[in-house]
Amino acid sequence: MKHIRNFCIIAHIDHGKSTLADRLLEETKTVDQKALKDQVLDNMDLERERGITIKSHAIQMNYTLDGQEYTLNLIDTPGHVDFSYEVSRSIAACEGALLIVDAAQGIQAQTISNLYMALDHDLKIIPIVNKIDLPSAMPEEVTDEIVELLGCDHDEVIRASGKTGEGVQDILRAIVERIDPPKGDPDAPLQCLIFDSVFNSFRGIIAYFKVVNGVIRKGDHVKFIATEKEYEADEVGVLQLDMMPRKEIRTGDVGYIISGIKTSKEVKVGDTITHVKGGAKEAISGFEEVKPMVFAGVYPIESEDFENLRASLEKLQLNDASLTFQPESSAALGFGFRCGFLGLLHMEIIQERLDREYNMNVITTVPNVSYLVYDKKGGVTEVHNPSGLPDPATIDKIEEPFIRASVITDTAYIGPIMTLCLGKRGVLVRQDYIWGNRIEIIYDLPLGEIVIDFYDKLKSVSKGYASFDYTIHDFRESKLVKLDILLNGEPVDALSTLTHIDNSVTFGRRMCEKLKELIPRQQFDIAIQAAIGAKIIARETIKAVRKDVTAKCYGGDISRKRKLLEKQKEGKKRMKQIGTVEVPQKAFLAVLKLD
Repeated sequence: MKHIRNFCIIAHIDHGKSTLADRLLEETKTVDQKALKDQVLDNMDLERERGITIKSHAIQMNYTLDGQEYTLNLIDTPGHVDFSYEVSRSIAACEGALLIVDAAQGIQAQTISNLYMALDHDLKIIPIVNKIDLPSAMPEEVTDEIVELLGCDHDEVIRASGKTGEGVQDILRAIVERIDPPKGDPDAPLQCLIFDSVFNSFRGIIAYFKVVNGVIRKGDHVKFIATEKEYEADEVGVLQLDMMPRKEIRTGDVGYIISGIKTSKEVKVGDTITHVKGGAKEAISGFEEVKPMVFAGVYPIESEDFENLRASLEKLQLNDASLTFQPESSAALGFGFRCGFLGLLHMEIIQERLDREYNMNVITTVPNVSYLVYDKKGGVTEVHNPSGLPDPATIDKIEEPFIRASVITDTAYIGPIMTLCLGKRGVLVRQDYIWGNRIEIIYDLPLGEIVIDFYDKLKSVSKGYASFDYTIHDFRESKLVKLDILLNGEPVDALSTLTHIDNSVTFGRRMCEKLKELIPRQQFDIAIQAAIGAKIIARETIKAVRKDVTAKCYGGDISRKRKLLEKQKEGKKRMKQIGTVEVPQKAFLAVLKLD
């Protein structure tokens, strides 16, 4: 055990985690030159196209220092705020963390939030200044920032470059010397913490775990404590670039188990594996449940695909435990699921993965957050969907979730950022100078306001310099109203939103204008209206496509033309009664991009 080191890599998005992980794999000869490509751990096409890490990836390396061989288990983690749950799971399985900071950009918001998460779990932090080969690098200033933040010595900060490979030897030496070996008792009853799982169509569900106490061997009769299901361990092994079977996995090591599990409900991330005979009685504590922030309806375009969509979501949930879903139905879209996501990027990625990996064409409704609705009798209900709002006459008050947001930026952009936050009904808490001309601004903001376009706007007003991170803070009372969109007097439930009363009129007007552009013209007039209760607050009309029925009349009596026009008018009237208006998928997504 004393020759095992478990560590993860944490950093802000795009600070060079995956590239540095490549260099570590190359240096320890874990990956041979033929298999080596850039960002070798990002094995999803989507990750490579977008240049971001979406999934945590575990890999084992062997490293020899001073004639002694060590086993290093590395978990590479995502950097984007929407995937912070992946990071929290990786941290739970480690004893140390490499904190990587870009020498050109300095400390960013996500760096700080991931660092606090690691410190809460008592991880040993190894600070690294990466990308020192860049012409715009400022290693001295960034080292000072890290020393200020961590309270460590200047000598402890390692300077490295993922591109050139400089400093990689120092990092490997620091991992061995500074990070503690795993604590655990090899003779105690078996306890393994599941931190990830994947679905394989041939072998069933493969769970990745860390052995906290005891030893797990091939052929053991094991049980999963949370689901109380029992299995045979058909195969156990360690994770290198491929899965490597082993006879046993000992305390402190990270590995995988295949036991022919077919249904996804039987494996929960954060569950504990133990032996059926003489196993541990209680599960490993300290693993947090995921809290979805954004809710949206996901509906199959063809209604017979409903069961396929359920199966696809279950398989995705195995690989991404932060996704939650439950069935719901909509008058406009039929049967589908109300899904919970951690943020907008997460929602976009899930939609893209459903399309690519499971060939599912889906319509996603307008995203919204969950609200607490208090009725006049003192009861409370949690509402995830505007159509689930009780009758307004019975509502006493509605509370919406507020977040505590931290924005780190250059002092030059304070003005535009404060204007943006005030426009989103934000309340300034405080501002702290970090170092030089870098400042951290703390705001309380309603989650419903930031969920759609706040991050994009923040990047544009700060020319890309501001970084943003948030945590859920509390629920506060707000004057919220339900805004309905009516097409020819019929409400489209999938376009309903809950919005603040001050924004409702402008939001309703913009929705109507946008829908007028996107809904194709029919042979009859279509009225698009925004309504709060029975009061119409905005209206647009899509004019009918006019067919010139009098074109065949050359001259002649006016009554011939009148007769044809009257006949057309009757037909249009009848068509309007029975005609339905198809709302294209673009219209549901357009609400996100109203500006």
